Amino acid sequence: MNQLNKTEDLRIQFMNEGLLRSALDADPYVVFEQWFSQAISSDLPEPNAMCLATIDSEGQPWQRMVLLKTFDQDGFVFFTNYHSRKAQHIQDNNKVSILFPWQALARQIKITGTANKISSTESFKYFMTRPRGSQIGAWASPQSKVITSRALLENKVFEMKQKFKKGEIPLPSFWGGYRVQVTTFEFWQARENRLHDRFIYRRNETNNWLIERLAP
Repeated sequence: MNQLNKTEDLRIQFMNEGLLRSALDADPYVVFEQWFSQAISSDLPEPNAMCLATIDSEGQPWQRMVLLKTFDQDGFVFFTNYHSRKAQHIQDNNKVSILFPWQALARQIKITGTANKISSTESFKYFMTRPRGSQIGAWASPQSKVITSRALLENKVFEMKQKFKKGEIPLPSFWGGYRVQVTTFEFWQARENRLHDRFIYRRNETNNWLIERLAP
């Protein structure tokens, strides 16, 4: 079976089965892990790519794709330049949303929460696993800033390669991770005639997860 057939077969299977309340675990992290594992096994390109939405000081939403690097009951972690536009937004208003757009599988997962910096120790641990070129890139790029040409960026890359020619490349002080601590999860399963199945998880007064079905 080629990859296109495999993905399409899963899409048809998920749409036919739908999403039943009785099939949902009480813990949304368990459901996320199940769906994430299925996305990985379907060989989707970059199943860990997620759309991160932030809000600027004027109330204007901004979106961009970032990569999920790890997750657990404490939240979802991604990495970026702490001088970037998204980082400035988070500094001013740390309420964010993330979306996993697995359209090839007829699924989406929508998450809202708050983003906070992880420790420099955690950031360093991940930074050291990155390819050397990506480490250089983190030092070279003034992320989100206006630059006059690509040549300027390439010259900066060359400069950093010379600077860190020997030994390990240190973690930049302006680079690291954020952890999104979840407020709500929504699991969205496409169905025929646009009568999709949607379930939202949110905390109730006793801090347990309340599960509700939403109209499509």
